[in-house]
Amino acid sequence: MGTDRDIPMWKTATLSALAALLPLGIGPAIGEPSASYQIETVAEGLAFPWNAAFLDDGIVLVTELDGQLRAIRDGELDPTPITGVPEVYRASQGGLFDVVPHPGFANNQLLYLSYAAGDPGANATRVARAKFDGKALSDLEVIYEVTPLKDTPVHYGGRIAFAPDGQLFLTTGDGFNYREEAQILSNTLGSIVRLNDDGSVPTDNPFAEEEGVKPEIYSYGHRSPQGLVITSDGTVYMNEHGPQGGDEINLIEAGKNYGWPVIGYGIDYSGARISPFTEMEGMEQPLKYWVPSIAPASLDLYTGTLFPAWTGDFFVAGLVPGDVRRIDLEDGAIVGEEILFAELESRIRGVQMAPDGSLYILTDGEGGKVLRVTPQ
Repeated sequence: MGTDRDIPMWKTATLSALAALLPLGIGPAIGEPSASYQIETVAEGLAFPWNAAFLDDGIVLVTELDGQLRAIRDGELDPTPITGVPEVYRASQGGLFDVVPHPGFANNQLLYLSYAAGDPGANATRVARAKFDGKALSDLEVIYEVTPLKDTPVHYGGRIAFAPDGQLFLTTGDGFNYREEAQILSNTLGSIVRLNDDGSVPTDNPFAEEEGVKPEIYSYGHRSPQGLVITSDGTVYMNEHGPQGGDEINLIEAGKNYGWPVIGYGIDYSGARISPFTEMEGMEQPLKYWVPSIAPASLDLYTGTLFPAWTGDFFVAGLVPGDVRRIDLEDGAIVGEEILFAELESRIRGVQMAPDGSLYILTDGEGGKVLRVTPQ
């Protein structure tokens, strides 16, 4: 439980070997890539980069898990971090997670940050918003905190996405030692919550009128969700880490139960079964799952035109063994998978489409890099 995806590093070689044994036609496509590309280094020397945000003026913001917000200006990493960032609880998987501009950023200059807050005995995922003037954050306001507090430094979730109607979605993890809480609706561990942009709860949330239920919950039964995409028509997709095996991509619908830990396709790190069930009435099945794990750390939908062969497909960052998965979507169904960028030989924390249609890749760890992928 000491790594960012909970798979002990000594097991990654075993999982890679298992992946090579998948029967032909079941595993992802390996060979000539579906598009020719080149990779350039934009920035390096970052401390566990977690997410990037692209602003209208061309600035690229990058969060570091260690708690700093960095800016790439005109293709160069500004050596001076952004000031005014909230204090984070930095331990194991805890730290500074997401940075996302408000849909109306051009007018209100609001940025949203998710991060771990608290101390070893009591910590949680928190969301704050602040105004950004290009150099510093100001008027910082905490708008949401996951409850209850926990005493583990792992499984925070922390991914933010805005829907077309302006509502904010946030993924939350189960805290690792509290997986049963993902089935209990009086708390927000192991769920996706839906909020107004000020942190208040929309009146049309699926549980808004139910007594004893946290009204912000949109879906539940999640383990460690770190990828979240909302399409232009409001469809919500998420990926999440399974235990040893059982990573998932899910289509998220209001009020639905996604099963963890009652159903799943993975086992515990000890080799013990978590549950004998892979399906159960009233619980949703994933669109796709991986055995062995790939440790899916982010999710994006490619809508650009620089790579026409990739338009309309998902891109998943894989921490283990370290690559990017292109998930071929046809009419909402997953019909194929391709391994890309394995030549980087790095744990991949994020893969995101930039406004110009290029792909930005974040490599994990001390000395993390920001890479840009363009056509060859």
